[in-house]
This record gives sequence, structure tokens and C-alpha cells, in this order.
Amino acid sequence: MKINITIAKDEAEFDRIAAWRIIGEMISNSKAVIGLSTGQTTKNMHAIVSEIYQMYPFDVSNITLFNVDELTNLPREYKGCCYTMIKDQIAGPLGIKEENFIMPPTISDDFSTECRKFQEELERRGGVDLQILGLGMNGHLGINQPNTPFESETWISPMDPDFEKRVRYETNTPPDYPLGGLTLGLKNIMHERKIVLVAKGERKAEMVKMMLQGPITTNVPASILQLHPNCEFLLDAAAAKYL
Repeated sequence: MKINITIAKDEAEFDRIAAWRIIGEMISNSKAVIGLSTGQTTKNMHAIVSEIYQMYPFDVSNITLFNVDELTNLPREYKGCCYTMIKDQIAGPLGIKEENFIMPPTISDDFSTECRKFQEELERRGGVDLQILGLGMNGHLGINQPNTPFESETWISPMDPDFEKRVRYETNTPPDYPLGGLTLGLKNIMHERKIVLVAKGERKAEMVKMMLQGPITTNVPASILQLHPNCEFLLDAAAAKYL
């Protein structure tokens, strides 16, 4: 299967291309269901989408936004929660209606039910038209860490240990209090109609090479995207340096 790779000359071009992938989907499909990802890789592209919308408003009244994952057992007010970041960076600036901003709760007595409800609501809306995915330093997708089965569906996953350490520090959460993340599973991700995997910066370069040129293995969850029929790998020059 041919792998679709786009390499931007620098970070600024990378951010613009990624932003226009989102805008293009919104304009071409007025009822698009679009999945986003949070983190340093996506923050600037969200800002560009919001800036262009403010200058040249387009119809988003029937656009559905969601994030591929969400932290669990933390208040939404925490700045690192995906709901808060997506709301502040793009859903709010675009005026996305609350009923079209699909996010699971961060606190629940029954996360198994919340996983099912999240997945069923996306299915009820016709499935995912476009998913933006970041690449974890250990190759994770969403919060699907290495050794997650490829047939996994929406579930509660442990966090990356380094990320969890930072979250506990920022939230003053004791080590015996359970933290994790509700995430679409790898099977769910592979059923999405279109994916743009975004990775920038030299620190991602080794993992990009493993993802694209290594074997398809649960040790590198992102490697499964080699088999997706409509996945674009969008990289900047630094992230692509070992290809």
C-alpha cells in the first residue's frame, strides 16, 4: 500500500497546511464530524483555524468536533484537560454549539458506560470524517500506549508515565489516586474515513522512522496507520530527517 507523506519545509508551513486540512473538511462537508488532538503539535494549527474563521467566517453550524481522548479523574477546569484546551483553542472561537462538541466527562462513577456513550454518539452522527492525530514520543495514538491490542475499542488507558508524572505535579495529585485517559481504541481509529497524522520537530524524527519504515507492531501503535487506506502523514523537515 502506498504511504502518503507530506513534508513541510518548516514549522510555520506545517501549521498552515494542517490548519487548512481542518478548514477544507469543514467547507467541503458542512456536516463533518472532525476529531482533534491536543498538545504542542496542534496548538498553533488550531490558532490558525480560529484566526482564518474570524477573518473569513464560514458555516460551522452543523460541524461536530471532538477530541480523540480525554483525561480521567481530573476536573475539567484543569488546563491540561482536553475539553478545556479544545474549547479554548478552537471550539469556542468558532462558536461550535455545545451539542456539537462531543466530549466524555473527566469524572464519572462508571467510565465503562461513558466509553460506550462516547463511541455510540460518534457512530450516531455517521462516524468520523476526519481525524487529526498526534504522534506520541513512544509511538502512542490517542492514549493507546505501546502493547495496546490493535482490536481495542474505546477504553480507559493508562497515561504515558512521563506525562502522568507531569500531570500529578501540576494538579498535586497523590500517587495512589488513579489517573488515566478515555480514548478511542486503535480499531475505532482505523475505521475513521480520513486521518492526518501530524508530527513536527527533531525529537519526533526517530519515532517517525519507526512508524513509517519499521514493522507494524503493537510496540509502536502508530505503525498500524501504514494500513489505513486514507491516511496522510504530515511532517515538518525536522521530523522527517531520518526518512
